[in-house]
Amino acid sequence: MSDAVEADRSDAKLVLEFEFDAPPAKVWRAMTIPELRERWLPDCDLAGTEPEALVPGEEVRYRLRDSEPPYRESHVIFRIEPNVSGGTRFRIIQQACGTSVTLPQAANSNCCLTRAAA
Repeated sequence: MSDAVEADRSDAKLVLEFEFDAPPAKVWRAMTIPELRERWLPDCDLAGTEPEALVPGEEVRYRLRDSEPPYRESHVIFRIEPNVSGGTRFRIIQQACGTSVTLPQAANSNCCLTRAAA
């Protein structure tokens, strides 16, 4: 067996990409005007209603929080760019906050984890 392992999940993220017929300016408004954003991303799902970061017309980042324990948080980034047909390429990137996970240390002196008998 090996010593305790730290799982590096810094690259663990969910990426979704969509193509919309709507022009980028319209999609941008839906992402950044609170009354419009609330229709598809409710305030209750956010850790804070204000964006954490913003590149006008291109990218906005919010922090999400689970509604149930352990109340995990993640960053969600919305990126838009024009597509060749005059519409919008819309990308959603979600990544957990504090992605580094440390496994528990063994209780015995040899640093090995074992399972209890069932």
